[in-house]
Amino acid sequence: MTINRTLALTRKEFLHIIRDPRTLAVMFIMPIMELVLLGYAATTDIEHLRTAVFDGDKSAASRELIEAYGASNYFDIALYVQSEQQLEHVMDSGQVRAGLIIPPGYGKVLSTGGRAQAAFIIDGSDPSVANTVFAASQSVGQAQSMRIMERTMGLDPDDLPGVQIRPRVWYNPEMHSANFMIPGITGIILYFLTALFTALSIVREREQGTIEQLIVTPIRPLELIVAKVVPYVFIAFFDVLEVLAIGVFWFGVPVRGSLGLLLALSVLFLLTSLGIGISISSVASTQQEAMLLTFLTLFPSIFLGGFFFPIEAMPGWLQALTYVVPLRYMLAIIRGIILKGVGLEILYPEVIALLIFGVAIVLLAASRFSKRLD
Repeated sequence: MTINRTLALTRKEFLHIIRDPRTLAVMFIMPIMELVLLGYAATTDIEHLRTAVFDGDKSAASRELIEAYGASNYFDIALYVQSEQQLEHVMDSGQVRAGLIIPPGYGKVLSTGGRAQAAFIIDGSDPSVANTVFAASQSVGQAQSMRIMERTMGLDPDDLPGVQIRPRVWYNPEMHSANFMIPGITGIILYFLTALFTALSIVREREQGTIEQLIVTPIRPLELIVAKVVPYVFIAFFDVLEVLAIGVFWFGVPVRGSLGLLLALSVLFLLTSLGIGISISSVASTQQEAMLLTFLTLFPSIFLGGFFFPIEAMPGWLQALTYVVPLRYMLAIIRGIILKGVGLEILYPEVIALLIFGVAIVLLAASRFSKRLD
């Protein structure tokens, strides 16, 4: 491989990118759009859920229970209804996502030392929301029960016999979804940008007929590949730093590990994504085909790599399939470094897996690309 020829081709590719403002806009604006949309919209944090109340008792005790739910960050008392049928109607129409039903006689039962009951209705059409709301409703109810016990019986719950569990959350104490999503977006950007634009740049040469002109020159296939991928490597790293900066300074995502180690290990993942892009370019005849094939590889990687859903929650046969998804290992590396602050002594299995995937895919892609040129 001749350095001068490779640098000249790389310069040509940089100039082509700079002279195409639409491509530049996609490269630099799309990561910000993904970050904002996923950082705010793709969240499992449930707060201020619109809640309706049917108070059939209308006593001081029922008002205290309503205030307990309204005082939490989870529920906003949005409506007071006059019957259970009206509560069902507002939930059917989507005006509220939860409802509190306090039956008649609730306060009288409490005043006589009995165990009163109230119902909390949850819209379970979205299970991820329902699970969080279910736990929150129980937590508020138990806290109110303890207050009533302390007031009526003069008992301090801390003095009662039994087991007291004090949970502690590591790595993400506030349990913000953005702290989990934004590091994952970094891996998605590394994969998507390099694979897509590498494939498009090579296929574009084929569509325009300029690749035949390159073939008759002394340029070797390896030099052409390197020249095509180098600009997109720089752009991908810039986008990663851009996303991390916005994540840290706007969303408050902590970076507990080494940023240098993260960028160094990203090179291994880039081998994989670049290899996939080159492989796609050797199959696709048009830029539209290249784009569709890139998306075809992206979506399984997102869902099987642990970006949205935990791998441990998947069926056993699907968990086995995730081992051939390179994004799985990169997401573990990114989240481990950013959220946990771990180093190579913990991440070496993922590093070895990425190294194997990267070398194998690049060699296969280069072989297919050379045959296509021939």
